[in-house]
Amino acid sequence: MAETHGLMERLEKAVTRLESLFSDSHRSGGMECDGINGVNGSIAPYVEAFDRLLNGSVAEFLRYSKILEGDVKTHAEMVRAAFQAQRSFLVLASQCQEPQENEVAMLLKPISEKIQEIQNFRERNRGSKMFNHLSAVSESIPALGWIAVSPKPGPYVKEMNDAATFYTNRVLKDYKNSDTRHVDWVKSYLNIWSELQAYIKEHHTTGLTWSKTGPVASSMSMRSVLTSGSCLSPPPPPPPPPGPPPIFDTETTKDEGTAARSALFAQLNQGEAITKGLRHVSDDQKTHKNPSLRAQGPPVRSPTKSHTPSPTSPKNSPQQNHAPVLELEGKKWRVEYQEDKNDLVINNTELKQVAYIFKCNKSTLQIKGKINSITIDNCKKFGLVFDNVVGIVEVINSRDIQIQVMGKVPTISINKTEGCHIYLSEESLDCEIVSAKSSEMNILIPQDGDYKEFPVPEQFKTAWDGSKLVTEPAEIVG
Repeated sequence: MAETHGLMERLEKAVTRLESLFSDSHRSGGMECDGINGVNGSIAPYVEAFDRLLNGSVAEFLRYSKILEGDVKTHAEMVRAAFQAQRSFLVLASQCQEPQENEVAMLLKPISEKIQEIQNFRERNRGSKMFNHLSAVSESIPALGWIAVSPKPGPYVKEMNDAATFYTNRVLKDYKNSDTRHVDWVKSYLNIWSELQAYIKEHHTTGLTWSKTGPVASSMSMRSVLTSGSCLSPPPPPPPPPGPPPIFDTETTKDEGTAARSALFAQLNQGEAITKGLRHVSDDQKTHKNPSLRAQGPPVRSPTKSHTPSPTSPKNSPQQNHAPVLELEGKKWRVEYQEDKNDLVINNTELKQVAYIFKCNKSTLQIKGKINSITIDNCKKFGLVFDNVVGIVEVINSRDIQIQVMGKVPTISINKTEGCHIYLSEESLDCEIVSAKSSEMNILIPQDGDYKEFPVPEQFKTAWDGSKLVTEPAEIVG
């Protein structure tokens, strides 16, 4: 019995000593965090606030995306990973002093890569039934670049949020009366950016707040952040991948000169005579009837949007050469990467077909017959002549566009475009022109055998009339 009692005493002493060692080790770890964070071993308040955003609106968005499944669910997981990469950067900033600009660029690389991955997924899935969902996310995800914007990151996020609403409005139009799950998805996604704006306003009004103490941030300190779980409160989903976020180049490319633009516009001013110089594309030249033609060029890579700051520095990435495309894919005519081609023609169109024109420069296309809709995306110095469209003609993210309507079209939409001239026919004078975030827009109306030009208002004035806001175009003072 005495032997048993002695054994118990030794066990109790051993347990007491182990507990003491564990306590000392834990305090030591906490002190190390104190030295880095300077807040009693806890994470910075603005990281905690970001965690609340992750656990709140981002988690809700993931839940609704999982309900919709498919491409939307996959895309949402990429969004989650991008927010986790941003959380890692915020933890680093709370622990370290701001480094040199080139070092910041390296640390921003992981966020940049996540943004690019999200945008590439949209481009690879243009045939998806959820393409408007994917576009809403891809157009606005560069908002995570606020972390490199100073002195006003909040308005930048709002601008990206506005870019999303162009596509979320389409989702609402398609599903608001048939499937409320999509309406919930839209609300949850837009709520992320609204809450992020509020977060920035509270914690980073004039730009990201770096620590005033601790070491200067480096790739090594980022790796330390990613591997030291004891100093961080557990993030909602799994930890973010290692690395860093983006350099956002806000400079826009200047116009290449008015001479080349005038030459292109002069072609459209010929009216119906423009068709005399067009070359007919025979069956043996159409890529959809000759797969071997497609094999002659490299695969098409997804684009980087020019209207938003680029997540990575363009100086580091070589110029990509793409094979020009003019083919019918299912019910979609694809016209892509055409350069200096003023004799492009699409014949034998059908009412259910659509045309998507992407990254075409200094070129002219004629579409004969009646078609459902036409989209011009990321084009420069591009001319379009078409007979009849039963749906809509859209111009997005483009510059110096000339459109001539030979027959009828109900609606033309111009969004984020600089320079768009539309020549209407007598039959299309009832066409509605919808514009947003665009400039230098002119509508040309046929009068006495010629065209008279009318500018589309770019400035508006709003006043309170006692019961509601009244908005009208501002007078253009010449």
